[in-house]
Amino acid sequence: MKRILYILGIFGLLFLSGCESSGTKVSTSSVAELTAFSFAKNDSFPGLAQAVFTIEERLDTGLVWNKDSMLFGTRLDSVVPKFTFAATPGAAYLTMPDTTCVLTGYDTLNFAQGPIYLTIRSSDKTVTKTYEIRATVHQVDPDLYEWTQLNSGIYPADDSEQRVVELGNDFVMLVSNGFALHVYSSPDGSSWTDLGTPTGLPAGTNVRQIISDGTTLYYGQADKIYTSTDALSWESHDAKYTVHTMLLYWNELVWALVDNADAYELAIWQSDSLQLTGIQPQGEFPISDFGTVTFQSASLRERAMIVGGFAENGKSLNTRWNIEYSRHTTENGGYRLQEFSIDRPQFTHLTGISLISYNDQLMLFGGVDEKMSYFGREILISNNEGLTWEPADSTKNQLPDVYQARQKQNAIVRDNYIYLFGGQDAQTTYSDVYRGHLNSIDWE
Repeated sequence: MKRILYILGIFGLLFLSGCESSGTKVSTSSVAELTAFSFAKNDSFPGLAQAVFTIEERLDTGLVWNKDSMLFGTRLDSVVPKFTFAATPGAAYLTMPDTTCVLTGYDTLNFAQGPIYLTIRSSDKTVTKTYEIRATVHQVDPDLYEWTQLNSGIYPADDSEQRVVELGNDFVMLVSNGFALHVYSSPDGSSWTDLGTPTGLPAGTNVRQIISDGTTLYYGQADKIYTSTDALSWESHDAKYTVHTMLLYWNELVWALVDNADAYELAIWQSDSLQLTGIQPQGEFPISDFGTVTFQSASLRERAMIVGGFAENGKSLNTRWNIEYSRHTTENGGYRLQEFSIDRPQFTHLTGISLISYNDQLMLFGGVDEKMSYFGREILISNNEGLTWEPADSTKNQLPDVYQARQKQNAIVRDNYIYLFGGQDAQTTYSDVYRGHLNSIDWE
């Protein structure tokens, strides 16, 4: 018979056999109650001894359980349980699926099986209490990213450009094949509705430069800004400046790059017109195929990054432009623009990438270098706000095997899930949808 360690309560230590020395009276108790339960330390599983168990007293069978499951992979097949009682019991034993063990020693036990019941009999043999013991371990790896294909193809593959944005409660995909535009919508990324052809957009619309503030879509071309609340009907507005590109929606403002006196300048859309910010990039600035991401920095400042892309002269860039807002300065409305290089020399020139902020890190998907060579399927991550990048752990965070390397896909984070839409490689335009999720990101 295996022996199991237990810790007695404040009434002192008695042998479970009830033996007493000659001439000595041993007081008895009618209390049969468990006050604490835990596992002894095991260096192979650091979280074992830290597991906190709650004891619920009930009229019939009490319950002992750990609200916070132990770490994934923690083994319970060879543990030393520790018990604390309100009073020294007359007997205490564990009932398991294949045996009953009297608590008489220090050996180990298999808690991976179940159910397991602890029965306590008071020292005066008048009261018996039973507790069910449930020891739970996370059944999924908290650091693992799970990916699912939601849709294998929204529309037939062709040589098209795509842009996916959120509009209201829906995902909206705008597609251009160079001759005609088309709009599709979906509430969940799985089922899609063909909304038809939009009206009011100019010829040559670059759908990849359409941005959304959640309720309205924006597009800029020449000296006009076009807006829509349903992705189908578009209205034009006089921009007053030549718009090179729509950049992003950030800090509750729509940002664009415009010409002002033959110089690039950042502008914001306010009161149905573009307002200059006074911020003029000093260096090569992208006008197409760049990636953007917004987040809050470690210093609690709102930040946006514009990474890679093509310059106006067609040069592939390896730049990282950072816009930061600080309420402590009044210059340029509190906004500051700086350019930082990306520390990834083997893939320094980045075009057609997608960026997101997820799990307190930045993640980069897809893209090509200056020779139009595809990066592959690996995901790049940055844990220092974009200063340096490294491949994600391929055993924990990789795209499905069926996901082909590509550029110009769209990445959106919604409700702690990552959505990847479409994209293209040298031969194929994809209109598929994948959803990824870190197991532990929404655990309490």
